Amino acid sequence: MKKINICIVEDMPEIRQELENIIRSSAELQLQASFSSAEDALEDIAALQPDIVIMDINLPRMDGISCVKQASALSPQTQFMMFTIFENSDQVFDALAAGASGYLLKNTPGQKMIESIVELYNGGSPMSAQIARKLVTTFQQKDHQVNEDFKLLSKREKEIMELLAKGFLYKEVADKLSITTGTVRQHIHNIYEKLHVQNRTEALNKIYKN
Repeated sequence: MKKINICIVEDMPEIRQELENIIRSSAELQLQASFSSAEDALEDIAALQPDIVIMDINLPRMDGISCVKQASALSPQTQFMMFTIFENSDQVFDALAAGASGYLLKNTPGQKMIESIVELYNGGSPMSAQIARKLVTTFQQKDHQVNEDFKLLSKREKEIMELLAKGFLYKEVADKLSITTGTVRQHIHNIYEKLHVQNRTEALNKIYKN
């Protein structure tokens, strides 16, 4: 089975070491490289072409969001998981706009981190429940009612979308609805097709904003 190649960009040595240990503990993941700065990462990401980069936002000199903008151009197939202690809504939107597909807080437990990385690799857009709630709250503040697009979804699809909006992973959605992860993926595929979107963030944006 192909392992998921991971690079880490994190300036705090103890956090970087903890992330490295989490990656190495999983049979599904493989640590390609670990960097302490955006500048160092940019030198190697083009050559490494990792599957996923775990990117700290608040790096010295060049920040993580700027790094994602440049790195995504150098390695278009790479997906980026933002990793931060903050829940700043502006940073969330800036990171997602820069090309990030997932967004987790640094207090995320190791096993949840592994599950989130695998989900990101398989086409999901994992984010901490706190971050997901902030996104939904921000959308709702701009438009207090869901728009007409939500009515396109079936009852089950609406249930799944509401759980995704709360930050649940596909496996957790499946457990809550007593269905298989494969069924969840099929429903999500249908949701994205109906809404003409590519990921969870775009779907939430479509539903909660005009």
